[in-house]
Amino acid sequence: MDVTSLILLLCSTLSSTLINSIAIDSIRANQSIRDGETITSAGGEFQLGFFSPGRSTNRYLGIWFKKISNGTVVWVANRDTPISNFAGVVRVNQKGITLHTDDGIIWSTNTSVFLKNPVVKLLDSGNLVVWDEDHNLEKAEKIIWQSFDYPGDTFLPGMKIGIDLVTGLNSYYTSWKSVDDPSTGIFSGGLDINGFPQFFRYKGSVKWVRFGPWNGRQFSGSTKTNPNGMYTEEFVFNDKEICFRLHPINRTSADIKLTLTPNGDVKHLVWNYQNKVWMVFVTDMISDCDVYGLCGAYGICHINSSPRCECLSGFVPKFPDKWKAVDWSGGCVREMGLNCTMEAGFLKYSGMKLPDTGQSWYDMKINLEECKRWCLNNCNCTAYANADIRNGGSGCILWFNDLTDMVSNTADGQDIYAWKSYNEDRLLGFIDEVILESSNQIEVFRFIQIGLLCVQEDPTDRPLMSQVVSMLSSNMKLHHPKKPGFFMDRILQDRDPLLEKPEFSLGNDLTMSCVIPRQ
Repeated sequence: MDVTSLILLLCSTLSSTLINSIAIDSIRANQSIRDGETITSAGGEFQLGFFSPGRSTNRYLGIWFKKISNGTVVWVANRDTPISNFAGVVRVNQKGITLHTDDGIIWSTNTSVFLKNPVVKLLDSGNLVVWDEDHNLEKAEKIIWQSFDYPGDTFLPGMKIGIDLVTGLNSYYTSWKSVDDPSTGIFSGGLDINGFPQFFRYKGSVKWVRFGPWNGRQFSGSTKTNPNGMYTEEFVFNDKEICFRLHPINRTSADIKLTLTPNGDVKHLVWNYQNKVWMVFVTDMISDCDVYGLCGAYGICHINSSPRCECLSGFVPKFPDKWKAVDWSGGCVREMGLNCTMEAGFLKYSGMKLPDTGQSWYDMKINLEECKRWCLNNCNCTAYANADIRNGGSGCILWFNDLTDMVSNTADGQDIYAWKSYNEDRLLGFIDEVILESSNQIEVFRFIQIGLLCVQEDPTDRPLMSQVVSMLSSNMKLHHPKKPGFFMDRILQDRDPLLEKPEFSLGNDLTMSCVIPRQ
């Protein structure tokens, strides 16, 4: 062996040894990572290398937690092309990253950009990035490729779920097939940008759960709140991208994660440093009303009621016999057709998951009153609502098709029904007969009045807890409760008060076109 060959061999051996023994976070052109070697992010949060999941003997290139929960995998490169031995090698070249086995290249970043001085770096966020060393990594546009654009079953703070409108890249998450098999599972989740953007979870190619459009605070179909202030949610909606992401609050991005399980549930987990375990603080489990389109067109699903489905006011089951047999898929139809020569009014529903917006029209610049006029001027308009509920509401969504996949919040609906009954002195019809038979009516009425005081629209009008205790324990005079908060739906009517129906409190305001027959 000549001197030159010996030097090259020593350099290659030294490079491999350094990668295996020193916590470096980057590799460059002509460097490689073999099975058994790793690179670690600068702060020690994450590690990249080869692993075998569960009881499997297959080998995969992946990223996992290093500092906490050592070995918990968050991303897999070759999830659908496993390696059957320990021959895997990662290489860096002018096209990015390639993963080699004895059979050749089985996975790559497949970038179209030629890199003069390519660098692959693992960040403390868990993101694996490729960029040209001649450019500044601090500028996000200089990143040629990043693992965060291709989520697996884990959603980390900083990741995006959505569409890059410039490149056309659609980022969505997908479940593993099982805990032993990281290949693409049956469940996935992502944004549908047809009409007004909304979030779906899919089972195969079928729409399984619709979380609705973003209303400025959350997806309108989401019943969860942000517990314990773990993170904030951000929805980006501009001419370059439409995406959703999380930002941690007073925590590192390396101790929070969302995981889509092989059975389709999403678990929100936070690392417990004291007990050194992942704690589930929210599980998005699927209930009856979450199933897409359970009640069909113009049907509302009530989470805590039986039967689950009910037709909107002015509608009746399309197939009555099937409806009675708890097959609601046929939905509802109008009792009376729309008459565009009649004057129009609006029936308000509040606290709702808005209907499927896949064929809707929207304008973020107009207000609700303008939105109403637009809907009134188009006989094909079936409903309207604010696009953003913050600061009194803004933006406009118009529906021109059947209204499907609506879910009500029965607690809010009960508030509005109670208000209507109270004002019309119909409390006896509102109270369950069993309660009336076993209770003092005056006391029951007083409790209802106290409850209404607690749900008034303006929080400053609501009593303090100490005042509620005093009200319950004394005969002090109670103020007349003001109107609680609620939302709107369109009806066509001839301004006859006999046609009015009670308003239901459901969440996001929706206005729906319908005809209410005389009673």
